[in-house]
Amino acid sequence: MMECRNQQLVLEQIGNDHYFYNEAIKILRTNIQFCGSGIQAVMFTSSLPDEGKSDTTFSLARSFGSIGKRVLLIDADIRKSVVAVRHGIRGKVNGLSQYLSGQKTMEEIIYPTNVENMDLVLAGPYSPNPAELLEDKLFENLIEEARKQYDYILVDTPPMGNLIDGAIVASKCDGAVLVIESGGVSYRLVQKVKSQLERSGCRLLGAVLSKTGGERSGKYYNRYYKKYYDKKYEKYKEYEEAKR
Repeated sequence: MMECRNQQLVLEQIGNDHYFYNEAIKILRTNIQFCGSGIQAVMFTSSLPDEGKSDTTFSLARSFGSIGKRVLLIDADIRKSVVAVRHGIRGKVNGLSQYLSGQKTMEEIIYPTNVENMDLVLAGPYSPNPAELLEDKLFENLIEEARKQYDYILVDTPPMGNLIDGAIVASKCDGAVLVIESGGVSYRLVQKVKSQLERSGCRLLGAVLSKTGGERSGKYYNRYYKKYYDKKYEKYKEYEEAKR
């Protein structure tokens, strides 16, 4: 059994007080819960960098924690992580790349945080061969041990447009969520990523439409909520019905 040996990480910028954004995250949380009891380890990816997957993953982890679910958030973007910088983590901390390369134990990379019910695994120092590290049995062991102690394991992965890392992680997870920047990525590229996920054997749970525009106006969150709920949720239902 994993036993966290680290002191609590105090994360900055952990909340979002915008009503419609939080409602969209709650809808995403509910959709994942209704995917069934077999959905525990969920990976989040995108086609390109900066589409909003890390923010979405973190917000969802915080939302699950707020309803009493124990969550482990794993930053598996060893190539270009933004989590530590975005949340003001300073000083020497251990991370996933050190565990996968045999430098640290599983217990040494899991940190409790000031976010309710959420523990965190940081990406760790940059590695020149992240795909090889993620393919190692150690990553699978981490996921399997985490299943015993957490209600949900959320994995933030690198973009899959031209990297194989996400597909490797997908093969170890129960489901995947694809974050798509509105107007920022081509249909063809999204289909390519979708095909990669399907070939990995990972169930595609749905998609999140991010950065819908109008951030500087009061209409932004209404548009975000409307697009997320009316289009993405309905398309998700159509996708599920088509599989039956």
